Amino acid sequence: MPFPSQAGAQDGIRIVVSAEGALHYAIPCRPESLPPVAPQALSLAWDAARAAAAAEAWGPHRTLAFRDGPVLVLADADAACWAEAVDRAVGLESLAGLALCLRLLALVELLGRARWMSGLFAIAADGIELHPALLSAAAAEPLDGGARFDEVGMKRLLSNRIAGAGGAAGKTVAG
Repeated sequence: MPFPSQAGAQDGIRIVVSAEGALHYAIPCRPESLPPVAPQALSLAWDAARAAAAAEAWGPHRTLAFRDGPVLVLADADAACWAEAVDRAVGLESLAGLALCLRLLALVELLGRARWMSGLFAIAADGIELHPALLSAAAAEPLDGGARFDEVGMKRLLSNRIAGAGGAAGKTVAG
């Protein structure tokens, strides 16, 4: 998606701000080529996004146009808020920042559709606690062409991580 002007560029990403304030990103790769992230970074992004949502710090709509791939529109208020939180924390002008944001959003989407994951998180009055194996898997598992997690691949990865976790299986990360 060619853009007429460039507001910033890093890692080959071009960002343009529309007259309405929406942000348009031209990304030089496909979602499945985005790098893995550190589990701790994903945990911190989760916390930042939850805090932004609680503060109603809504962000602008964003359009992510991937080279030879999909165009994703983050127009949903929650997705825009969470993307804004990640942008403020680490920036979305780099592939690493975009990878962190999209993994966070993909994790939320997967939690909503994969009932088998219910044992890997707990909903409490102060938020959701995520199992460390879940964070590690979401940090490492590649995104698919639609910037989502493949449910079967994630289930396989989590099964291997939990089976090999030994004493770490009882620990959780609050978020």
